[in-house]
Amino acid sequence: MTRVLRVAMLGVLMLATAARAARSDENHYPSHSVRIVVPFAPGGVVDVMARQLAQKLSEGLGQQFYIENLGGGGGNIGTRAVAASPRDGYTILITSSSFVVNPSLDAKMPYDPRKDFAPVIIAAASPNVLVVYPGETATTVTGLVEAIRGAPGTYGFASAGVGTTPHLSGELFRLSTKTDLIHIPFSGSGPALQSTVAGHTRIAFTGLPPAVMLIKAGSLRALAMTGANRSSALPDVPTMAEAGLAGQEAETLLFVLVPAGTPAEIVAILNRAIRKILALPDIVKAFDALGFNAVGNTPDDAAARISQEITKWAKVIGDANLKQ
Repeated sequence: MTRVLRVAMLGVLMLATAARAARSDENHYPSHSVRIVVPFAPGGVVDVMARQLAQKLSEGLGQQFYIENLGGGGGNIGTRAVAASPRDGYTILITSSSFVVNPSLDAKMPYDPRKDFAPVIIAAASPNVLVVYPGETATTVTGLVEAIRGAPGTYGFASAGVGTTPHLSGELFRLSTKTDLIHIPFSGSGPALQSTVAGHTRIAFTGLPPAVMLIKAGSLRALAMTGANRSSALPDVPTMAEAGLAGQEAETLLFVLVPAGTPAEIVAILNRAIRKILALPDIVKAFDALGFNAVGNTPDDAAARISQEITKWAKVIGDANLKQ
């Protein structure tokens, strides 16, 4: 046997051994600890839900799933880090709707949400809510639209910041109703809502979790939800469609993703494990307390929803001429 042939056969043997090892790892996944990247600072809603999922995954799959917070860039820094990670299932991204919004806001995006990631599941969803200052005379969505049209340039809506889903809900509302409504961005939901409570801004679009207690206390009046269905947190508040304005569906979503190219077997293992977790009564209760409903769809359904969300918000961002 010539030296060249021996080297070639050795190479083939090494490739076969590596392939068998990879298949074995997939079959016994996870065989060691798994990093979950949350691309935001600790303590936020995404971080809280991710930690709950991590604990249950550790219990269910027998290895430690731990959280690493890589905040900054509106979620882009941590997301980019996951996109560049090994495609072996040992780095997972748990993120929010910034994942599908940011690519249309930033021309220099460090990741492609469709090409660089394999969706595992959409774990949860939360609607936005349209609220007004309690002293506002309009008590319905249609009444508010008439009031804005009757006083162009005088109504503004508060949001948690440019590019957030509440901001985009407000822009969608403005474009759909063809009203002269001014966006007033704040550095978070808290300041935005306090401005509306005080009457400095008469309208706010906000995520549901930070608004629930203020609405129940009467400090804000909720006119409508942007979800397809009413929320169990505020069952008396109608959806936008029920309130007479269709096509306003907008939710903050909790995505679980891995780098593109991660073996399908590993994606399937994670999907099955998370779907079981989302059916647990304590998780349902915990997510509900945060204003989120568990979703738990398939990877293919998650990919389809991601594509729909990217297309939807790209149009709103383009029509509103928004830039970060």
